[in-house]
Amino acid sequence: MPDGLESESRKLLRRLRDTMAEDAAGQARLDKITHLTADSMGTEVCSIYLFRDDNTLELCATEGLKAEAVHKTRMKLGEGLVGRVARTGRIINAADAPSSAGFRYMPETGEEIYSSFLGIPIQRLGEKLGVLVVQSRQAREFTSDEVYALEVVAMVLAEMAELGAFVGEGAALAARHTEPRLLRGTMGQEGAAEGHVWLHEPRVVVTNLVADDPAREKERLDEAVQSLQVSVDDLLASAQDPEQRAVLEAYRMFASSKGWLRRMEEDIERGLSAESAVEKQQSLARARMSQATDAYLRERLQDLDDLSNRLLRLLTGQGNETGAEMPPDPILVARNIGPGELLDYGRSLKGIVLEEGSVGSHAAIVARALAIPLVIHASGITTEALNGDHIMVDGDQGVVHLRPDETVVGAFRDKMAMQTKALERYASIRETACVTACGSRIHLNMNAGLMADLPSLESSGAEGVGLFRTELQFLVRNQMPKRTELAALYARVLDAAHGKRVNFRTLDIGSDKVLPYMKPNDEPNPALGWRAIRVGLDRPGVMRMQLQALLRAAQGRPLTVMFPFIAQLDEFYAARAEMDKTIARERRLGHPVPEKIEIGAMLETPSLAYAPRRFFEEVDFLSIGGNDLKQFFYAADRENERVRRRYDTLNCCFLTFVEEIVTRCAQTDTPLSFCGEDAGRPIEALCLAAIGLRTLSMRPASIGPVKHLMMRVDLADLKAVIDAARDEGAQSARPAVIEYLRGLD
Repeated sequence: MPDGLESESRKLLRRLRDTMAEDAAGQARLDKITHLTADSMGTEVCSIYLFRDDNTLELCATEGLKAEAVHKTRMKLGEGLVGRVARTGRIINAADAPSSAGFRYMPETGEEIYSSFLGIPIQRLGEKLGVLVVQSRQAREFTSDEVYALEVVAMVLAEMAELGAFVGEGAALAARHTEPRLLRGTMGQEGAAEGHVWLHEPRVVVTNLVADDPAREKERLDEAVQSLQVSVDDLLASAQDPEQRAVLEAYRMFASSKGWLRRMEEDIERGLSAESAVEKQQSLARARMSQATDAYLRERLQDLDDLSNRLLRLLTGQGNETGAEMPPDPILVARNIGPGELLDYGRSLKGIVLEEGSVGSHAAIVARALAIPLVIHASGITTEALNGDHIMVDGDQGVVHLRPDETVVGAFRDKMAMQTKALERYASIRETACVTACGSRIHLNMNAGLMADLPSLESSGAEGVGLFRTELQFLVRNQMPKRTELAALYARVLDAAHGKRVNFRTLDIGSDKVLPYMKPNDEPNPALGWRAIRVGLDRPGVMRMQLQALLRAAQGRPLTVMFPFIAQLDEFYAARAEMDKTIARERRLGHPVPEKIEIGAMLETPSLAYAPRRFFEEVDFLSIGGNDLKQFFYAADRENERVRRRYDTLNCCFLTFVEEIVTRCAQTDTPLSFCGEDAGRPIEALCLAAIGLRTLSMRPASIGPVKHLMMRVDLADLKAVIDAARDEGAQSARPAVIEYLRGLD
């Protein structure tokens, strides 16, 4: 890199720093930056385009184009070369811009006389803010050093925008983190909550963007990198689990990467501070991560992003303990979070908003267990939200209102007030048996997985626990729990149930539920792979340990156990044989065995619906696992947002299939229940009851709404509505059912 260019770059950055320090309006700062950049780059034009909304760019400042075009010229994302840079996040370096693909001529700017074009995205930690452009009359391609220098300017612009440098009278930008924002995500857990933001990982704010002493900044960077390497080595030395060690090995590789360090040192040579140099590389990693389709590459870029955060905290001294106090009504905001960390917060949280996650993730499972509204895939929430921001979470719609205006606040509170009134109405029928208008008795049970769920057994009016997810106790630990620990936990669960039936599902791992201490299998389709009962039968030691814990927890009391994901008759017989051997062993050891044991299976695959009659005669009970059964019935991955909502539970084909299962169980007097998200949705639950299901298991908060609707409906009338829709060839019975229910009001 030529010495003269280095000196000019540092000189420009110092000028930018001085501009930021001036007591001037935001527009004046932008105007000066374009002038300084054009002068430094030796170009006739420098322009700054910023986003006015998610899809619109506006010319906010220029040196060289017509002044009257400022704040008048706008373009859509992807429109013209500037729009292409903004959409793709990639640099465009064109010697003859007018003849480049996608070029759009805007006569009001007077840019027709300029040939060369260099466009650099302005972005910070993956958030797109705008585009920085230089143009010249001479038809030439800009050098790599010139591109590099303009990238550094774009990075400083992004940091200045974050610090509010362009806010004021005549400003090009509104103040950051002050405007209301509506973020659309995906429903992870139903419910609505209002509160204030609590960031799981507080953001690092870089205030010293430019440094005058490159040698000192390199020393600071080197010291921080050495501290980072030592901390990673210490973690690696203490790690016992092979999978955890593999992740830390990747961390160590990046922490020792000479290329990573060299790129940051080059940025420092250009005039950036050590912190700015780290954040520049982090922003580039985030940009690449957003475009990466390869899962392995995304994971490695994620590692680099996490290491950058650690390095920034070392350089700035801004750790997780910022001194901020958690608000009394915290809404947790995070990129992602593990189940153990979420359980540490417990029921203190009013809501959760994640940038990542999935409907079947560990965090979503825990959020459902704690009945905390959850929105996932809320893109940009961690960069937009600040600790203490007013926030409203609509888990029913997958919508987040950040810093909402009074109109939104009023409407949202009205919705919450209606829900509160509904809860009061449901409380009045809590002790009332669920009997429909036609006299059918419906049994409503709750799902659970934590001790914290058990108080809901009384408060919700549930008649028992239709599904206790035993895997949560495995998922939230860093090592396999001991048999004594599990036995103590299961005993507390039975004690808390006060004699009500608790249906323990044995360990259901694999697919989207991978234990932290279990080596993951590289499977092309984990949902159809080595999971649940298949793991238990292949690794019988873990199954026996869990069965022993359950038998000892019962202490002679009745015990109900079911095996998950049974797809073939032999799997059930093999699992039941393990139970029989475990019971015999407990007797030999002199331990009491339950006075009554019920052993059932989850029907989650279509194949089991067509098992021989002998199976239905011998199994003590069956529970339809609606979530998995539906995805296999429709060949639609419920973790894939593109397809999981395409298929309706009230699709006539699916209802017919479930009705066939009901009929087969009725022929052999096999107790049957339905467990899953659909059981807790009032309309879906009503239709399941209409086709013959008499036991449903759901999250505790759903029992009141489901019971309230059930008690108003004649199931025979509703069954006639469903049958009519099927006879007419309707794809779904939903429209007809909704029309019927409207007639009840």
